[in-house]
Amino acid sequence: MPKPKPAPHLQEYAKLGAEVRLRDVVNELKMLLELFPHLKDNFDRDELPISFILKRDARRAATRTEKEKPARRRTLSPEAREKIRQAQLKRWAKQRSAAKK
Repeated sequence: MPKPKPAPHLQEYAKLGAEVRLRDVVNELKMLLELFPHLKDNFDRDELPISFILKRDARRAATRTEKEKPARRRTLSPEAREKIRQAQLKRWAKQRSAAKK
């Protein structure tokens, strides 16, 4: 007999609760490291859980991208868009006629 699925709103509450708990744990870790700075170098970085490693690397990547300027998008003039459109229409017509043969 399959288990009934929990109501969607309960899942949302569970996710919110987990996020709050995770923030609490991270804040507690920060406070402990402030009180006992020697603990920061007391563990092997290779033994960290994968989730911490991924989060740490994601944070580094985010700080790198924030410093870089966002790439500018090239915009085409309406005339250039129309040229591309006409060329594409010709291409499609050619393909359709080749498919009919």
